[in-house]
Amino acid sequence: MKKQKPEKGCYGYIRYQKRIRIVRTILFFAAAVAIYLAGYFLNDGDKRNIYTIIAMLGVIPGSLSCVSAIMMCMRKPMDSGLYREISDAAGSLEMAYELYFTTHDTNLYVDAAAVANDTVAAFTHEDVKQDVIQFMENHIEKSLRASGYRRKVKIFRNEKQFLERLRQMEAKGGSNEEDLAARRSMLALVL
Repeated sequence: MKKQKPEKGCYGYIRYQKRIRIVRTILFFAAAVAIYLAGYFLNDGDKRNIYTIIAMLGVIPGSLSCVSAIMMCMRKPMDSGLYREISDAAGSLEMAYELYFTTHDTNLYVDAAAVANDTVAAFTHEDVKQDVIQFMENHIEKSLRASGYRRKVKIFRNEKQFLERLRQMEAKGGSNEEDLAARRSMLALVL
């Protein structure tokens, strides 16, 4: 049975994407080098040929892939112990993991987010200022509202408070179909 790749918003996404993007980068650069060497040897050591031009143009996708790999490698994946703790507390809540929200002004890594009823509760382990948290809460609320979902967003920096909030949300009845659609809309904001 083939192992399924983690999608955006699933645990393991960052770790998987790091591997994929590094391998893709190596393959792009290897293809460019192979084309260059093929032209070099086919033309008796003369590098002035069409293969050289093709190889140089082949470096462009490799460079783009390299930037993508570097950006992904800068992100630290979620700790497996934290994942188990949060998923146990979440129960049947609609969850998203390993999210990286970006705006023109700031970026924020969120370990986990739960969507239920009229609330989005999220947790970040990063040490960021309260004004960054407030800005991202407002940004996510506005973006969800623009997609037709009215949700109150709260980003926690304290793990125990976040786990308690998850238990409260689960006790209120958990997630429904509209929460799944709101989660998809929230994932559209993520890198």
